[in-house]
Amino acid sequence: MFEIGTSLREARLRQSLDFPELEHATKIRSKYLRALEDEQFEVLPAQTYVKGFLRTYAEYLGLDGQLYVDEYNSRYIGGDDETPLRTTRVATGHERRVAAGVVLAVLGGIAVVVALVIAAWKFGGGSSEPTAATKTSTVRKKKKASKPVPKRVVVGIYATHGYGSYVVARLKAATGRQIYAGTVEPGHRLVFRRKGLWLRIDAPANVQVRVDGAPRQLPGYGHPRVVAAFPGGRLKLASAAG
Repeated sequence: MFEIGTSLREARLRQSLDFPELEHATKIRSKYLRALEDEQFEVLPAQTYVKGFLRTYAEYLGLDGQLYVDEYNSRYIGGDDETPLRTTRVATGHERRVAAGVVLAVLGGIAVVVALVIAAWKFGGGSSEPTAATKTSTVRKKKKASKPVPKRVVVGIYATHGYGSYVVARLKAATGRQIYAGTVEPGHRLVFRRKGLWLRIDAPANVQVRVDGAPRQLPGYGHPRVVAAFPGGRLKLASAAG
């Protein structure tokens, strides 16, 4: 048993994430994210929303979403999640005949409208050439599509053995804002979700790095420190002395 809200808050603070950014990324309103961290589940509209929001928020923070849903069920649902059955009245033969007549009338009206549209198209002499406005709109869409969109990558650092590794994380470059600095102990991990990320990893032989779930090779023993950058989801490494 663990504290749902406290665990979520610690994971968010560890990654220096704020609620406006999380709301944009998860599509969950900030007040609901705060309610999850405070375990004020009554603020959310229904149990279905609680479970869905809880799973989405936990997985975005790099946690096991199903584990949090199971913990919520065990503490707040208790296995008594039965929904009462609703009784349904069976329609009489007369009602079925009336309904069938209504459906046929609607289908007949639709057929008439379709026939009128086809006739107007055939004899109206409409031009199939695109207008100037349509051409302009198409050109604008092509220009927008050609612009490269920065890719958000998910970078996981897993301390596998040894004494762990000291990690410094900054936004985009070595001169960017620092978002994390600390030691990743054996058996623990760090997860970053950013469009631009710069990392300094001490004792790289003690950790494994994964980018969007795929492992990336780091220099082994003999390299006391590496610098890693992730432009466009690609891993670029450079050994750093000292």
